[in-house]
Amino acid sequence: MTIKELEQCISDYGKDIYSFCKYLTKNSADADDLYQDTFLLAMEQVERLNEKDNVKGYLLSAAVKIWHNKIRKKAWRSRITGGYLLELEKQEIVAVDVGQTAEEVYLAAEQRRKIRKEIENLPDHYRIVVLLYYMQGLGIDEIGRLLSIPAGTVKSRLHQARKKLRRKLVKEKGQFRI
Repeated sequence: MTIKELEQCISDYGKDIYSFCKYLTKNSADADDLYQDTFLLAMEQVERLNEKDNVKGYLLSAAVKIWHNKIRKKAWRSRITGGYLLELEKQEIVAVDVGQTAEEVYLAAEQRRKIRKEIENLPDHYRIVVLLYYMQGLGIDEIGRLLSIPAGTVKSRLHQARKKLRRKLVKEKGQFRI
C-alpha cells in the first residue's frame, strides 16, 4: 500500500475509527491520542498493508491493541505512584429528528445516555465486543479475527454483555431492547 492509498483510507474510515476511539476511551482527549497513534502505526507499517485486505479491520484492531497497552501502562504507573487517573467530563451529542416534539427528543436522548453509560461501565472485554458489533457493524468472525479470539468467545462475550445491559437497564425502569 502506498501513502496515497493510506490517505484515502483515512478519508474513508477516519470518522468511523475516531468514533470507535471515542467510545473506547470514553473521552475526547484520549480518543484524539488513540486515533493519532493508530494512524501513526499504520504509516509506519504502510508497506506491509495491502489495500485488498480489510484495512478498516486492521485499523480497528490496531486501536484496540494500542488502547490495551495504554491501559496497562496507566495501571502500572498508578500502582507505582499510588496516583489516581483523572477522568474528563464526557460530552453528550444529541441528534434531533425533524418532527419530534421536545419531550420525544429529550426522552430519546436520555435513553441513549443511559445505554451509553451502561456500556461504558462494562468491563473492557465486553465493551470492546459490543462496540465492534453494534457501532462498527462487524460480524462475529471478523471481531474474532481482530481480537485474536475464537468466534465462540465473541458470541459468549456479546451474550454476557447483553445480559448485563438488559439487567441494568430494565432494573432502572423502562424496557430497552438490547
